[in-house]
Amino acid sequence: MQTPLLHPSHWADLKLIAFDVDGTLYNQRSLRIRLARDILFRVLLARDLRFLSVIKAYRSIRERLGDQEIGDFEGALVAETAVAAGCSTETVQAIVAEWMEMRPLPYLAGCRYPGLQRLFAGLRRNGKVIGIFSDYPARAKLTALGLAADLVVSAADEGVGFLKPHPRGLEFLIAAANVRADETVLIGDRKDRDGLAARRVGAWSLIRSSRPIEGWQTFTRYDDPLFAPVLADGQAR
Repeated sequence: MQTPLLHPSHWADLKLIAFDVDGTLYNQRSLRIRLARDILFRVLLARDLRFLSVIKAYRSIRERLGDQEIGDFEGALVAETAVAAGCSTETVQAIVAEWMEMRPLPYLAGCRYPGLQRLFAGLRRNGKVIGIFSDYPARAKLTALGLAADLVVSAADEGVGFLKPHPRGLEFLIAAANVRADETVLIGDRKDRDGLAARRVGAWSLIRSSRPIEGWQTFTRYDDPLFAPVLADGQAR
C-alpha cells in the first residue's frame, strides 16, 4: 500500500504536527555511544553486568508486546523482564528508570537533530499544534532536548495503554487537539511503528530515514524542502 504523498501545499490544511521522540528528534546511535562510557564505568566499578541483561530483555520484550498489541502492557513488560533477567520486578523498575529514563537526559541536547528548533518555531509561527506521541515517557526528554510541545502523549498514559503500532495513542492525541485525522501528520523514524499507526487512523505520515523506503514518504533532514512552507517567514501557503 502506497502512502499518499504530503506536498508542500498541504501544510496550509494541517493543524496537528505530531512527532515521535526516540530516533526522530535525536540520533539514537550518538546517544548510545555517549552512554557507553557510563556503562563501562559502571561495569568496572561494580563488576556487575546484570543491568545490561535487564535492559536487553526489556527492549526485546517491549518490541514483542508492541507487535502483539497487548493492552495495559507495563505490568506484563516488567514481570516478563524480571523472569528473563532473573531478578525482582523492583530491580527492573530501578534499572529502567536509571538507564533508560534518567541517564540519557544530559546527553540528549548534543544528540538532537539539526534544524528542529527552527522547525518547531516555524510551526508555532504558522499556528500549528505541536504534539508528541511516544512509546516511552517523553516530557523529561523533551525538556532536555530544548523543545516544547503543546500536547504530549506516551503509551503508558491513562487512557492509552498500548504501544505503537496500535493507534490508540495517536487517536488520543488527535482528540486532545480537537482536529481530524486528515489534518494530522505523524513524523517518526519507523514505518512499522509510527507509519503504521498513522495509516491506521487516516493521518499523514513522514518517516525520517537516511534512505528511501518503498511505500512510504521519507525525508533525511529537518531543512528538507518538504518543510519549506513552515520554515519560511509568514503563513504556510
